[in-house]
Amino acid sequence: MVSAEDAAAAGATTASLFTPGKLPLAVAIIVTSGCIIAWMLQARAGAAMYLRRIPALDAVTNAVGRSTEMGRPVLFIAGIQDMDNIQTVAGITVLSHVAKTTAEYDATIEVPTSRSLVMEAAREAVRGSYQAAGRFDAYNADAIRYITDEQFGFVASVSGQMVREKPAACFYMGCFFAESLILAETGNSIGAIQIAGTAESSQLPFFVAACDYTLIGEEFMAASAYLSGAPDQIGSLKGQDAAKVIVATLILLGVVLATIAALNVPQSEAVSRVLESVKGALGS
Repeated sequence: MVSAEDAAAAGATTASLFTPGKLPLAVAIIVTSGCIIAWMLQARAGAAMYLRRIPALDAVTNAVGRSTEMGRPVLFIAGIQDMDNIQTVAGITVLSHVAKTTAEYDATIEVPTSRSLVMEAAREAVRGSYQAAGRFDAYNADAIRYITDEQFGFVASVSGQMVREKPAACFYMGCFFAESLILAETGNSIGAIQIAGTAESSQLPFFVAACDYTLIGEEFMAASAYLSGAPDQIGSLKGQDAAKVIVATLILLGVVLATIAALNVPQSEAVSRVLESVKGALGS
């Protein structure tokens, strides 16, 4: 025979399986996931996906071409974090595109790294790009080297290299912290074309001030998806954009309805129900 205490405990366990207050979050997750999956399936099926051109990506060819004309190397830094950071992964994807362009233009690329795993990933990316461009004989593994894990030790080494070799183009793509301004100002002082990209909002002002082109936040992630051309990445990007449009529409609708309510405009029962539904969907 079940006691009252056991029955109460069972009821409490059953009740805790679902929290009504988290329903808006659950709906948002389901809608976002649905949008991403739908767009990924369309991309895999070969549907045309429009992605807005980003000026920084168009400038890659000009920057590498300038390096070739001047006989100076291209410097690429994929941040200072390891491969478990998504920004580093995105930076390596951009590196593949830059390396392929340098191979086609017969330029030299230098890739100093602050993590050993990043060095190996960068070597694989550059090797594949040179092979795809038909210039595998020009690939130099020694140009992609590990410096040190220590933040400012790495920056001191790279800054010295920049002053000595004076690269004509510098790319900063990845996760950066206090070293961002040091690197960008050093590159600016030697007259290099600089293209940066990061999702670290605290470092973006320094890159914007000192670099010619800057990929800001989501533009950086979109660039890696655009350059890779992978259907899953492009579909995921488009799905997230669709989810943002839905959320923005709900917010705008909520603002309009809340304004109507605040102005004490006579409203029907249906409008009141819609307002309450939008508030619930937004978790307010």
